Amino acid sequence: MPDSDRSEQFVQQLTESQNRIYGYVYSLVGDHGQTGDVVQETNLVLWRKLDEFDVSKPFLPWALAIARFQVLAHLRDRKRDRCLLDPELVELLADESERQAGQFDAMRDALRLCLQTLPDPKRQLIEQRYFRSRSLNEMAASTNRTVGALKVAVLRVRRQLAGCVERRMARGEA
Repeated sequence: MPDSDRSEQFVQQLTESQNRIYGYVYSLVGDHGQTGDVVQETNLVLWRKLDEFDVSKPFLPWALAIARFQVLAHLRDRKRDRCLLDPELVELLADESERQAGQFDAMRDALRLCLQTLPDPKRQLIEQRYFRSRSLNEMAASTNRTVGALKVAVLRVRRQLAGCVERRMARGEA
């Protein structure tokens, strides 16, 4: 694969993973300012390791492993500051966060499949509320339904989706 294509795929995957990397680092550091610094350093290290990037392997686990080392280095460098987490606890939390990252992907895939099985009115309700971030008041005004009725309808569809996701996860269908 030409270097420009590889670099482009790297940048695309890195960009798509920024929120997940930030959340992962924040779960270990617990401070937004420090998290931003660690994520920035993680991005630099990832860029420096571009030669190790393998497009055939999942990007996020690789990026999170590098982020873990950056968090540990950050904690080591800031040891003189009052730190709430010791490196052993960070390692434990990092392991759990990485495990959950894989589970999150499976849950998202299951949810996507469950959304496809919803009847159109229910799917449109969820799309309006969550994909388009419309408030219940806006939705009520455009559908001639009360806010209370919409709350109940959204809650019912969410419960239906949660059950569907749980069943698919239990069967390994995600």
